[in-house]
Amino acid sequence: MSKLGSLGARLHRGEVGYDFVGNRKIWYGISILITITAVLGLAVRGLNMGIEFQGGAVFTTPKHMTASVAKAEGYAQSASGHDAVVQKLGDGSLRIQIAGIDTDKSDAIKDKLAKDLNVNTENINADLVGPSWGDQIANKAWQGLAIFMVLVVIYLAIAFEWRMAVAALVALIHDITITTGIYALVGFEVTPGTVIGLLTILGYSLYDTVVVFDSLKEQTKDITKQTRWTFSDIANRSINSTLMRSINTTVVALLPVAGLLFIGGGFLGAGMLNDISLSLFVGLAAGAYSSIFIATPLVADLKEREPQMKALKKRVLAKRAQAAAEGGPLEAETADERYDDEPEDAAHAVVGPRNQPASRNRGRGRPSGKRR
Repeated sequence: MSKLGSLGARLHRGEVGYDFVGNRKIWYGISILITITAVLGLAVRGLNMGIEFQGGAVFTTPKHMTASVAKAEGYAQSASGHDAVVQKLGDGSLRIQIAGIDTDKSDAIKDKLAKDLNVNTENINADLVGPSWGDQIANKAWQGLAIFMVLVVIYLAIAFEWRMAVAALVALIHDITITTGIYALVGFEVTPGTVIGLLTILGYSLYDTVVVFDSLKEQTKDITKQTRWTFSDIANRSINSTLMRSINTTVVALLPVAGLLFIGGGFLGAGMLNDISLSLFVGLAAGAYSSIFIATPLVADLKEREPQMKALKKRVLAKRAQAAAEGGPLEAETADERYDDEPEDAAHAVVGPRNQPASRNRGRGRPSGKRR
């Protein structure tokens, strides 16, 4: 743990780092492949929408049922004429969901299930959802998501700038697409809990992205007044300085969600936890990835298209070429010369180990402490 803390401190100070922006094409390629897979999953398999969105009925049997899930599915399909989804809950009861049926037929289906399962009809609970109510829920969910996106873009454009707002929006769409694609591939049911989980992970993803953007905004205030670092260099510094924070917060958030998904939903059979825990688990991981590998490199791409940033990059590269031709490292400037033409924290933007220059004026006019 001490080594991990030391690494985080060195990342923050800029002593070590990884060139995230320089390798952005790799991350873009990975994201495109994952997104294509998610879109294909949505197109081929589609989402398993819950009855809250398409209408139907949910029947819950008494505890400690002896009938297996496979038998219960056969009984439900025979009684309703529709496909059924059966889950065995932790207390041994069965949750039988039948979508797309008329609510008028629910009593007959309930009686038939009670007979096949050998239980009293009164001991089976039935929750009915009409198709019109399901359509309203779906429309409200889409409206809420659209309003959320619009407000996010407006806020980020005001607090930062429009390029950061665009990059954050792309990262959010990336996270939503991957999460919904995983739902389609896995076949988990989409319920209002899933929508809540999506909105939660979008907020988390934005939090992680805004932390990096705030650091980037602070470090690039006077970037055009120096000739040592490009916008991409300082963007790397922003990502590396917040990298351990992003990793730590993501791991801490994923641990309880993994408990809900794999222990609660898997071993204990708590099927109702799956709809929200899967969206949280996938979304948290995708949000952390997009804030580091997508959002900030995309901002660097957009910013370096500006004439000022292009001119700055040209000056920086020319200065580096001149230093290389002279056979001396670029850092061979005095401390006064360095801070006269660059932002306060820009000296930390270099990626990789950074050697401190020996000042030409060091020791002048100072007693050495030795007597001759």
